[in-house]
Amino acid sequence: MSIPTKSSSLVTLIVIFFFWGFVAASNDILIPVFKKALDLSQLQSQMISFAFYVAYTVGSILYFVISGLLKRDILNLIGYRNGLALGLIISAVGTLLFIPASNNASFPLLIGGLFTVGLGFSLQQIAANPLAIQMGDPSKGNMRLSLAGGINNVGTTIGPVIVSFAIFGGISNPDAGLNLEAVQIPYLVLGAAFLVAAVFFKFSSVPDRIGGETQINGGGILETLRYPQVVLGMIAIFVYVGVEVSTASNLPEFMKQKLGTPESAVAPYVSLFWASLMIGRWTSAAGAFDLKEATKLKLSLLLPFAAFGVFAFANVIGGHSIQSLYPYLLIVVILAVADAVSEGKPARQIIIYSSLGILALIIGIFSSGMTSVFAFISVGLFCSTLWPCIFTLGIAGLGEKTNTASSLLIMMIMGGGVISLIQGALSDEKMLGIQHSYWVGVVCFAYLTFFAVYVGRILKKRGISFDATEGGGH
Repeated sequence: MSIPTKSSSLVTLIVIFFFWGFVAASNDILIPVFKKALDLSQLQSQMISFAFYVAYTVGSILYFVISGLLKRDILNLIGYRNGLALGLIISAVGTLLFIPASNNASFPLLIGGLFTVGLGFSLQQIAANPLAIQMGDPSKGNMRLSLAGGINNVGTTIGPVIVSFAIFGGISNPDAGLNLEAVQIPYLVLGAAFLVAAVFFKFSSVPDRIGGETQINGGGILETLRYPQVVLGMIAIFVYVGVEVSTASNLPEFMKQKLGTPESAVAPYVSLFWASLMIGRWTSAAGAFDLKEATKLKLSLLLPFAAFGVFAFANVIGGHSIQSLYPYLLIVVILAVADAVSEGKPARQIIIYSSLGILALIIGIFSSGMTSVFAFISVGLFCSTLWPCIFTLGIAGLGEKTNTASSLLIMMIMGGGVISLIQGALSDEKMLGIQHSYWVGVVCFAYLTFFAVYVGRILKKRGISFDATEGGGH
């Protein structure tokens, strides 16, 4: 069952994706800052990512437990709009912990705040992702999620710039000191925005139901897990979020060790990594609208450079010089070509992008200087549309089990924290070292290639073939 697409409802829904991006990318600025301020090891500093992303797993487990006790799916009981509003309120509470955390330079309080924000995000994710897929033709659900992801990455692009500016006061100054108390301002403003958005969603036109009434219980979970695409999709989400987050969160340490880049100067590179996801998602999003094929083609060629323009504008306003980053546009051209070849078909896009991700990581591991930096940053381009593709394949044809499958997939977002910890441990000079620790990402992309091939075959046997649709229109 699909819900007829209403542009106003879809636009309203995807606003929430902005918040997820702002916080997730800002963590990459908090990691080197608290690492230096509290004299943490690289492994300890990765606890920032771990706490934030493991909250998704805890949130999903709580979703199952509470739904099981009530013998009704929470979202079907309270409605999707109320679910989104409740998740936003929980996240707003988490931002309040940044006040004592920064005042007392308290790592546990920082971790607690990020965990609470992530807990609220988990409920938002469980509701928003299936809504975006079901609000129209399910075969184009991955494109609507790409569109939503593009808005998410507006947040990931400006988040590091705003938070870094708040902390250092002027990021272009490499000798700027740390001002942890300044962390309060952007996060408190964000908390206020969460509350405003909660009220907004409560009275919005976003659909309150998808499909019929369902129950979530132990039997329902086990029944859902009988579908191979769900189990394999859970692993795929785990490694996808893992390679995305660990690549970015270890980048500041890589640049510090190999290029001598101070904490105060790393923000534009972190911002470009997350902007790369925006570039890729904007490119793919052209197919989400009912436009003429010629118009879609023009948009798919124009949007990636428009997205780079958003990144450039945000960083210039933030006081950065980005002239040295212009050669990166050549890699953006490669992304545009890859998108055209994939034609927006989920399995094919995963295979192509994962292969390019492996190539980028290997180049980064065996090169040096800005070549290696660009190679690692380009992983963002090739991660850009993997989430919607994995999600689309993972819940395909599940009907009333969609909510259960969605929450199972959201549970595996914890891979962002776990794999960041693994790479952080391997980055020790007694292990692989920071540069060769990126082999972790190669393994992740290799699994994603397997997932796309295998699940694509499984779905075809069940009569579900996204490759048979018009798909991306480019």
